[in-house]
Amino acid sequence: MLLDTHLHLIYRDKLSYPWLAGFQALNKDNRFDAYTRDAARLGIMGCLHMEVDVAEAEIDAETELVAALMAQPDTLMRGAISSCRPESAEFPAFLERCLANPVVKGLRRVLHVVPDDLSTTDRFRENVRRLSGTRLTFDLCVLPHQHGIAAELVDHCPDVTFILDHCGVPDIAGRNFLPWQNGIRKIADRPNVIAKISGVVAYGDADIWGLNDIRPYVDETVAAFGHGRIVWGSDQPVCNLGGGIATWVAATHALTEGWSAADRAALYQENACRIWSL
Repeated sequence: MLLDTHLHLIYRDKLSYPWLAGFQALNKDNRFDAYTRDAARLGIMGCLHMEVDVAEAEIDAETELVAALMAQPDTLMRGAISSCRPESAEFPAFLERCLANPVVKGLRRVLHVVPDDLSTTDRFRENVRRLSGTRLTFDLCVLPHQHGIAAELVDHCPDVTFILDHCGVPDIAGRNFLPWQNGIRKIADRPNVIAKISGVVAYGDADIWGLNDIRPYVDETVAAFGHGRIVWGSDQPVCNLGGGIATWVAATHALTEGWSAADRAALYQENACRIWSL
């Protein structure tokens, strides 16, 4: 059974998603009832909601939506990774609200949609460092050319648990393995970073990718971080760009076929349950 640490829900009638206007392939609803149906068929036992970069004024409303889904009978929803703005002077007050809200399990600010130097500012770094010693994690969503600035942020916050999304977003279609590998190894040297094996099917050539195209990237991530520092995520609905959630679940089982039962359990659910106390 899988615990999905990276589910994006889209409710365009409830929340605003400014970026979707420029990304028509994903500009459609992705509702929890449809996900729950698919999860029951695919062996997904629970999920964390990953923020979807809603309009800044609606960040708290997105968390409230997740809370409502958590309150449903027999729900799969286990919590929220909330969007945040560490570059803001209002971040400390926002963090206090998150710490008081058991729905929130972690925070994320996608770094490849903002200038590279944003995460190098004193305010950004010090605000992320405020997560030290708390129960909240911080997700790193960066492109390969940003692996260095991600490592710098981690170095500034040695007592924060970071989650590196999507195996560090490799360019599988472009076959740019070595630069990505160098960055992954550098980040993995930081013991407070966990790697998320999620959504990599979206980075291959959508028309022709096969298991052997994504295997080197998953294998290298696992080799760099070890089985104790990896978690699994679907990246639904972004994984639809590479075949969909059923394809990614099937690929996951194929990629881990030769693993021990203990190593599979660690990736599939146990590490996530430990990290987020699920």
